Amino acid sequence: MIIVTATLSFETEADRDNAVAKTAAVQLATRNDEDGCLAYCFAADPAMPEHIQVYELWTTADALEAHFAHPNYADMVQVLHNCGGFVKSENRLYTATDCGPVYDDTGTFRKDAVT
Repeated sequence: MIIVTATLSFETEADRDNAVAKTAAVQLATRNDEDGCLAYCFAADPAMPEHIQVYELWTTADALEAHFAHPNYADMVQVLHNCGGFVKSENRLYTATDCGPVYDDTGTFRKDAVT
């Protein structure tokens, strides 16, 4: 499993909110149209008014690679760079194995699943 996280920075909270609204359709299209996309969310950071937090979850590296060649990706880049106030993007890529739910049946954190 491939996890992509990013922080998108904008000049103002209004610019950030505009970007969240304008990217909604592309987010939904990515989720619906692209094989291997399990999650794709650009959300306003409630603690940092100029930031969007990005969370993407992909089944394979091939699926993520295909995303970068997909029209949805080009559309997202276009929207972000033309919505006003975009400053920068800082992103990270992780690989993971699905170890199941965070909590067991009693509501206790499953530390054994990640140690």
